Amino acid sequence: MAPQAESPLEVRIGEILAQLRPYLETDGIDCRLVRIDNGIAFIALGGKFVGCASLLMTVRMGIEKRLMEELPDTIHRVEIAEGETARPA
Repeated sequence: MAPQAESPLEVRIGEILAQLRPYLETDGIDCRLVRIDNGIAFIALGGKFVGCASLLMTVRMGIEKRLMEELPDTIHRVEIAEGETARPA
């Protein structure tokens, strides 16, 4: 089965994550959008610090803040998609 085409919102979030990626990579973190559901962007994380207590702070202060600034009428929160990895299999 062919993968679903990305919506314009998914494309925009992907662009924002791509802008953040160099900063995240300096901390050994990678991320990707998994899905959007009712204003919540679910992201998958990967890298050497996955599971680290300060990772949630990175998500909240970095990724969530930026997405909410760029897409204030659309994204209201970011959550970590459990069981997903930053790089699709």
